[in-house]
Amino acid sequence: MGPALEKLGYELIQVEQIATRRPVLRLYIDLLADAGAGVTLDDCQKVSQYVSGLLDVEDPLPGAYALEVSSPGLDRPLVTAEHFRRFVGSEARLQLHRPLQGARRLRGRLCSEADGVIEIEVDGQRLSLPLAEIRAARLVPDLAAELRSKGDGH
Repeated sequence: MGPALEKLGYELIQVEQIATRRPVLRLYIDLLADAGAGVTLDDCQKVSQYVSGLLDVEDPLPGAYALEVSSPGLDRPLVTAEHFRRFVGSEARLQLHRPLQGARRLRGRLCSEADGVIEIEVDGQRLSLPLAEIRAARLVPDLAAELRSKGDGH
């Protein structure tokens, strides 16, 4: 599905399948050419209609389900090496597969990504982690910076 969305100008960030009474298939998308603009409601509707058509043909999920298409949000997931590179300097929360120094959850500033290994500064200490050791990662929103970028200044 990712390559098909790229042809439309979108990056498929993450897919979640949520088991509820009526299962939900949630797609997080972003614009490929990030010119400072974010994903709009029109973008989500366009992708939803396109993906609905694909899923009707392929029918990968049994039974009825709801399709949700969303922007990644301010606390966007970091999934690929490119995501980590793009957000070097930003604060992130990580969940690890195995504890590191007794902790499975870390929060710190992303310093670098190279060859599938990130460096993150946690409490003044730089740690190196292979991406394979990271179960989940999300940006920590910098609300003050977001307000400044919107011109609000408060």
